[in-house]
Amino acid sequence: MNKTIITVVGKDTVGIIARVCTYLADSGINILDISQTIVSGYFNMMMIVDMAATKKDFNTVADDLDKLGNDIGVVIKCQREEIFDSMHRI
Repeated sequence: MNKTIITVVGKDTVGIIARVCTYLADSGINILDISQTIVSGYFNMMMIVDMAATKKDFNTVADDLDKLGNDIGVVIKCQREEIFDSMHRI
């Protein structure tokens, strides 16, 4: 399994989840876990995805999601699981 952490943050608008999930599905990326919340009009979503079946490399996916985020007015960041874990280890 090739796990990646994806975060999406920005002003809440219609279609954020749909656009991100459509990109992931079209790219062959499986969503393993997802959490989202809206606080005072701000959208926040964290996903753990498996990139093992995609033909795209990590950098391409990260760049594509960054561009998608710009298009829909949110910030989308991708981190490899091992880097995310290292950064958040106490």
